[in-house]
Amino acid sequence: MSDDNRLNEENNNSRKGGEFKVPPRTWLVWIAIFGGIIVLMLLRDKMDTQGEMLTQFRFQQLVESNQVATAMINYNPQNPFLTEISGKYYRDGSRENKNPENLVPFRTKARLTPKLEEKLLGLQQFEVREPNTMLLSVIWSLLPILLIATLIWFFFIRQIKMAGKGALSFGKSKARLLAKERNKTTFKDVAGIDEAIDEVTELVNFLKDPKKFQRLGGRIPKGILMVGPPGTGKTLLAKAIAGEADAAFFSISGSDFVEMFVGVGASRVRDMFEQARKNTPCLIFIDEIDAVGRSRGHGLGGGNDEREQTLNALLVEMDGFDTQEGIIIIAATNRPDVLDPALLRPGRFDRQLTVNLPDVRGREAILKVHAKNVKLAPTVDLSVIARGTPGYSGAELANLLNEAALLAASTNKKSVGMEELEEARDKVRWGRERRSLAMTDEDKKFTAWHEAGHALVNVLLQHTHPLHKVTIIPRGQSLGSTMSLPKTDVLNRRRKEMLDMIAVMMAGRIAEEVISGDISTGAAGDIQQATNMARAMVTQWGMSSRLGMVQYGDDDEFVFLGREMARTKAYSEHTAQEIDLEVKRIIDEAYTIAKDLLTTHHDKLELIAKSLLEYETLDGHQVVEIVQTGKFTAPPPAPHVDPPHGAPAGTPLPELPTKPTPPALPGLGTPAPATV
Repeated sequence: MSDDNRLNEENNNSRKGGEFKVPPRTWLVWIAIFGGIIVLMLLRDKMDTQGEMLTQFRFQQLVESNQVATAMINYNPQNPFLTEISGKYYRDGSRENKNPENLVPFRTKARLTPKLEEKLLGLQQFEVREPNTMLLSVIWSLLPILLIATLIWFFFIRQIKMAGKGALSFGKSKARLLAKERNKTTFKDVAGIDEAIDEVTELVNFLKDPKKFQRLGGRIPKGILMVGPPGTGKTLLAKAIAGEADAAFFSISGSDFVEMFVGVGASRVRDMFEQARKNTPCLIFIDEIDAVGRSRGHGLGGGNDEREQTLNALLVEMDGFDTQEGIIIIAATNRPDVLDPALLRPGRFDRQLTVNLPDVRGREAILKVHAKNVKLAPTVDLSVIARGTPGYSGAELANLLNEAALLAASTNKKSVGMEELEEARDKVRWGRERRSLAMTDEDKKFTAWHEAGHALVNVLLQHTHPLHKVTIIPRGQSLGSTMSLPKTDVLNRRRKEMLDMIAVMMAGRIAEEVISGDISTGAAGDIQQATNMARAMVTQWGMSSRLGMVQYGDDDEFVFLGREMARTKAYSEHTAQEIDLEVKRIIDEAYTIAKDLLTTHHDKLELIAKSLLEYETLDGHQVVEIVQTGKFTAPPPAPHVDPPHGAPAGTPLPELPTKPTPPALPGLGTPAPATV
């Protein structure tokens, strides 16, 4: 066990009951230090206080009265006029009394006169000792130095060696060597990214059989850069590579290189590669490499910036003048746009592996992997959950199953059912229901009409996604929600689809104005989303006939400075005015479309709003029934919900009749019938 692991284990064991406790080993060291000091003090006191201390006069009286039984003279060359004499004398003055209690030990420091010395030499038990003054003086002079050196070693040198984070080791690499015995992750634990697995499997095969690839003169890529949104499994894939490859695997984060000391990052890069060369063939995984690999020349520190020095060292080690084969670099980032071009060139990172969000089959495979440790009910169909979670990453799907298990456990259920999975899906994406929020009847009425407007226009328009459900139960930051889910994964968005989406966003504010003649701040989020979408249509996607297929976006953004702080415009002020006018025109046309639909179908809008006030939640097929028939069939009360609020959240939508054909509206043309 390494010093770091042993120290962490001791710290973990020392925390009990939420309180920090000093490890037992530290207690023993402190006890030994204080015990040694006390023993030294006691020994010195014992040496100094051994026997009765006599004065010069009392000692001479005992000698002249022949009461001294034994004596030992300690000659002191440094002070011959004051000699240490120790021995025993008779308490009662009689030499015939041989009782040990009659002998009293004594010590004295007397001036040894010739007469006194002659008397002492006449004793039967007499001893003269010449003390080794040099040895004693050396011991007493070195003892404080040794004690101070021991304390310095304990407090500084030993702590630096154990922690590995002291001032003497800040230039050492923090890369962790992952042992194969400790890493149990393999490719079987990774799902939904089959293409990425095929790419990295080639690395594993090369490490196992290099001659197979070198036979025809080929060489393995020196580096692979994994790019993708957060939570798609980049780090998990690196762990799987380590578990599959029978080779050394070093793992480090990009933030571990840069410290407050100048030159530390470059030193750690060199040390990491030095360790890797001793364990070739090996893999080095750098997580979040954008922390150290950002483009050079954009910082405020100039060429002496610490991050740039670290990047320069990394570039040289990956493909510089003195490099060696057998080291494969794997890096992960979700910000490839900020990386330095020299880092991305072939020879350093030969391949860029894109890890995208999983499709419907990938989501189902991910759910099956994470469901191995969750007790699911027999009626659970993970394919339904996979179809209802477009855009979810692998991390969100894992969190979905965990939240479902917690919900089932909180209600004392023996297994996780579809109801918990559906509720967990909505909780992960939109937030938890806030039924305890105190809303007035007026607020509920405004919210019901607002959401009813969204739902009605969503069903009436042709190019919108199928309505999933609409609710006035507060969830997350919103007082109500209208949720629509695509039937298939969305790879591209069409112009007609986005125009209809903007009209749906406008419908909530219009419905509030229809019922009360007033408006509220509840449409702030809708207005923001609609504005951003319309501006992107004009400036980025070339969907405006007035401005044409020209990109007016912001390409030149400074990497280290804030985007709002240093944003440049590649077009004139006149073009900016044209963009603003075109964005307003798109939103105004969508507003007119939504208002015409709500005015035409006012009775259905009112029925949806009243149903929401009564049941709080309506499923998509219930709203479609209102639009098609003008009637609403009350759902049966659910036994596990009090009060009832419609069918269980997220029930799979059945096949429904076709939507009614809306009238021809400006900007959309004549829509054709479409099914939900």
